[in-house]
Amino acid sequence: MHVVLAGGGTAGHIEPALALADALRRQDPTVGITALGTERGLETRLVPERGYELGLIPAVPLPRKPTPELITVPGRLRGTIKAAEQILERTKADCVVGFGGYVALPGYLAAKRLGVPIIVHEANARPGLANKIGSRYAKFVAVSTPDSKLRGARYVGIPLRRTIATLDRAAVRPEARAAFGLDQNLPTLLVSGGSQGARRLNEVVQAVAPFLQRAGIQILHAVGPKNELPRVDNMPGMPPYVPVPYVDRMDLAYAAADMMLCRAGAMTVAELSAVGLPAAYVPLPIGNGEQRLNAQPLVKAGGGLLVDDAELTPEWVQANVLPVLGDPHRLYDMSRRAAEFGRRDADELLVGMVYEAIAARRQM
Repeated sequence: MHVVLAGGGTAGHIEPALALADALRRQDPTVGITALGTERGLETRLVPERGYELGLIPAVPLPRKPTPELITVPGRLRGTIKAAEQILERTKADCVVGFGGYVALPGYLAAKRLGVPIIVHEANARPGLANKIGSRYAKFVAVSTPDSKLRGARYVGIPLRRTIATLDRAAVRPEARAAFGLDQNLPTLLVSGGSQGARRLNEVVQAVAPFLQRAGIQILHAVGPKNELPRVDNMPGMPPYVPVPYVDRMDLAYAAADMMLCRAGAMTVAELSAVGLPAAYVPLPIGNGEQRLNAQPLVKAGGGLLVDDAELTPEWVQANVLPVLGDPHRLYDMSRRAAEFGRRDADELLVGMVYEAIAARRQM
């Protein structure tokens, strides 16, 4: 059996694809796996690092919304569809699993031409263009939210790294807090704006940090590798404020924390709900509004807070985040509600869909 994955460009597309690849290999170590990608995406580093084959195709960026530019896409796609076809033929692909983005669409169209089964996975509450098109040709569509509008979709969640999906926060907490130089007993706020950081979150947290520390809260703050680390003068006896450029062990960061202040990317929402970590979500103010939609179901379930980027201020943090961190009963309740909403088994469910799609083709 050989499975081709199409989810290049950003970590939000690549990480679920690699989580599925890992799950497929756990079930059958002999399964062949090839990930489609381009020379400009993160997949050029992430896929080989995880030990999987990368098949390169030309990059054809897609407009995020219907625009006049959309009519030029078919012509620009011809060469990249042909390249994807050649990879499917060379690997004798049994199915294509797409995760959206500009790598997915040529993968879908190549699979349709060759009669290869298509599985679509949509991580965001608002589907992107590639997955909207791909879902028309796919009999198997998986989504991360029960509110998805994609036709015939099954709610499975987002495939997660095993270090996250199997994380026992309470058991790992002593190790995690020691790793970051945090106090073992103080309420802990984790702050991150994603892999590159977020200036708005950084500025607000730096401003409110002294107030939180005086209130007995310690802070672990991933500012982003390209952002300047704030100067910190932790006074003796004060809860620590620990800024770091980047966290490469998010499982430890989640285990160390009692609450998080973060953006609302689909992967972030899925990981936090899976591990039962409540958060204050600050959706990115640009794009098509999908980050707000990503967080809304979890917030409605009681597993988090939601605030617009423009309304995030030090005063808002004092009025809304501090009361949660200072109330163990509320923290426990929000954690429980987040965990009840989260899905830890999306990778296994998607593996089941892969086998189902292949079996359906063989019975035709």
